[in-house]
Amino acid sequence: MDIVVITTVIASLFLVIGLAEPLAARLRLPYSVILAVLGILIAAGAIFFLRTTLTDALNPVAEAILGLPIRANVFLYVFLPTLLFQATLGLNIRRMLDDWVPILLMAVGAVVVATLSVGYALSWFSTLPLAACLLIGAIVSTTDPSAVISIFRSLSAPRRLARIIEGESLLNDAAAIALFGFFLGFVMLGLPDPTLEDALSQFPQLIVGGALCGWLLARIAVRLMGLFARYELAQQSISVALPYLAYITAEQSIGASGVIAVVAAGLTLNIVGPGRLPPEAWTNLREVWDLLAHWAGALIFILAALLIPRMLEEFRLSDAGLVLVVVLAAIAARAFILFLVLPIMGRLRLSPPVEPPYRSAILWGGLRGAVTLALALAVTENFRVPVEIKRQVGILATGFTLFTLLVQGTTLRWVIGKLGLDQLSPLDQALSKQVVAVSLQTVREDVSRTTANYDLDQRIIRSEAKHFGERLEDAVKQAEEDTEILDKDRVTLGLIALAGAERDTIIERVRDHSISSRLSEILLSDADRMIEATRTGGRSGYRRAARRVVAYGKGFRLAALLHNRVGFSAPLSRLTSDRFELLLSQKLILRDLDGFIHGRIRRIHGRRVSELLTELLSRRVETVNTALEGLRLQYPGYAETLERHFIRRTQLRLEEREYDNMLADGLIGEELHTSLMQDISARRAASEKRPRLDVALQRSELVRQFPLFSDLDAPSVKQLAKALSTRYVNPGEVILRPDSTARSVYFIATGAVELERGGQSWRLGRGEMFGQLAVLTEKPRRFESRAIVPSTLLVLDEARFRRLLKRSETLREAVRASAEKRGVDPDTIIAAAEPKPRKKRTPA
Repeated sequence: MDIVVITTVIASLFLVIGLAEPLAARLRLPYSVILAVLGILIAAGAIFFLRTTLTDALNPVAEAILGLPIRANVFLYVFLPTLLFQATLGLNIRRMLDDWVPILLMAVGAVVVATLSVGYALSWFSTLPLAACLLIGAIVSTTDPSAVISIFRSLSAPRRLARIIEGESLLNDAAAIALFGFFLGFVMLGLPDPTLEDALSQFPQLIVGGALCGWLLARIAVRLMGLFARYELAQQSISVALPYLAYITAEQSIGASGVIAVVAAGLTLNIVGPGRLPPEAWTNLREVWDLLAHWAGALIFILAALLIPRMLEEFRLSDAGLVLVVVLAAIAARAFILFLVLPIMGRLRLSPPVEPPYRSAILWGGLRGAVTLALALAVTENFRVPVEIKRQVGILATGFTLFTLLVQGTTLRWVIGKLGLDQLSPLDQALSKQVVAVSLQTVREDVSRTTANYDLDQRIIRSEAKHFGERLEDAVKQAEEDTEILDKDRVTLGLIALAGAERDTIIERVRDHSISSRLSEILLSDADRMIEATRTGGRSGYRRAARRVVAYGKGFRLAALLHNRVGFSAPLSRLTSDRFELLLSQKLILRDLDGFIHGRIRRIHGRRVSELLTELLSRRVETVNTALEGLRLQYPGYAETLERHFIRRTQLRLEEREYDNMLADGLIGEELHTSLMQDISARRAASEKRPRLDVALQRSELVRQFPLFSDLDAPSVKQLAKALSTRYVNPGEVILRPDSTARSVYFIATGAVELERGGQSWRLGRGEMFGQLAVLTEKPRRFESRAIVPSTLLVLDEARFRRLLKRSETLREAVRASAEKRGVDPDTIIAAAEPKPRKKRTPA
């Protein structure tokens, strides 16, 4: 085939891709529907011009279109890794980890249910073997993620719900293709009825092998990209190679799932990449992949649609009934997940509550697309699959895809309108009024400053200012006098605006390098979580999300357990370093929000709401300062080093701004500016490298700061530091309960603890201990202890505490003082601390 013709056809396909998106927006149809229709029309037109006797002038073009090397391997090895890899890079992993249970249940559960539903329904109404029916079920069980995502963006759906459905629609590709490969193996082997034992013996290798392969190759790629920090194009090139190498290695070398390998590689790069690459490099890499995925997704749709007329050439009237069976079974399977499983998950608080209209929209929006056609094509090209099974797979998969695109896709907007989902809720309507009012005030101030700098006619300026002021006054009046919004909702609106301003501040600080790129995504995820919690829970939701930001998570506890039990300190050191930077960044960000409250919030919501928000913000600042001060006391030298790094990053940012201003003013040339920027980039890379935190060394320093251990010599301090274990507790968490067995003594390294007994309570702070009296008297505890603020406790078991008490006079005095305060004879307590004599054995 002439290379000129092929190039012309491919260039024309890109022209079609460019026209399809604005056409879809104008017709208010999903983008994938437009691509599929255009592909079908192109293929049908090519067939028409080849068979017509009207003209032969377009035959070379028609032959080139129909002769394109469209094979299943092109879809599976070229386009599919691109789509899956970009989808995983675009996921907000840290937010999706909050909802990993519903996402996995929806992704895996929906695919399995759809596969079984379609498979067994076809086995009842057709003569195909069960394995072939299940293969068809796996092919049609994957949904088109782009269509689902566009639905939720058009609906302004709750973010958490949208995130769960997006995660499900993206990850179910991996599950469906894994099931496809599994059942295709049975069909090729001629096993009509696979057993559960056959499934369980092969499926783990596909999943686990693919995941390990993708993770390992991604770690190697990240290491290489880190070595080329100054060569952004090299980093992007390595990222392009990664998904294809992962797919091919998993499929051809270890017999695992290439799809799972690509997903694992993408997730690994998503998690590790932002901390290893500069912010600009990571942003540019994401943009490159967005473009690649856009082209791949569009090409796979058009090329697959070109095959539809060819795959339906052998369509029979009896096949229409089987297509209807597939349609009904697939819709019933999706309805089972949405209207039975999802509500149960909501009652178990594993998923946000989903209103029936949203579920109906998701049900009707389950479009199938290019992946379904590509998998069907892979079956029709397989010479080891019987001819009749090939024909049925091609027709049923193509017919079902056409139904979802041409029937569901074209009526989706109408269904959304009938469900009333295209209307804003009262809270969103009020929020839109607030946004307009605040924006217009800012615009008026900016226009006033701008016109003052130009020699314009004052009469025109006053006239336009009056006109704009009337519009502003009307917008503010509507925002203030919205009678449908309660006072508590006004507070909620103010908190949503405050959380949004916090997110904008984070982005601004990341851009000017005040905040480390390593932690930018964590901070943004926390801000997004705060916005969502406020929308659903109001003031109490905002407070819960704010407490979660400074709380010790499960990962911190696991890292402390590894450090205490097996002496593996690397995770604890890393998480503690992250906590330092997060709290320091939070302190800087919250400081800038006070002006936002007294400026924009107060203008719209009034003084009472602004004062309430100021109080909430002050509590957050106090909580962050308390947690940060606790870390300073625990690791004093490290806190100082981090602050030095922050100051250096600020200096570099200001220096970079000065060089940019000099370039703009013509004081320096491009060559000198480039040289100066390279020097700043090198110094910035050095400042981004976080100092190493030695937890064991810091533990010894911490023990030396305890007044209770002031009389211990250096070897004893070192030995005690090894014997102590660390426990991190959050505010309100119960440490010890009444009547519990006394086996350990607790020393407060940072924070504060409240003890309560018989209606009386007292507080202990840094450097104090509790639990010692119960240990020495060998009686059950009579009090309950709980943390007041985020606290770090050092725990010492009974035997070591008794030995330490014998060596330390200072500790014995502290025990006496605590016994006197609680009305217990101190001499009795000290006597109880003496080691008990061993009983002599009497000879038999």
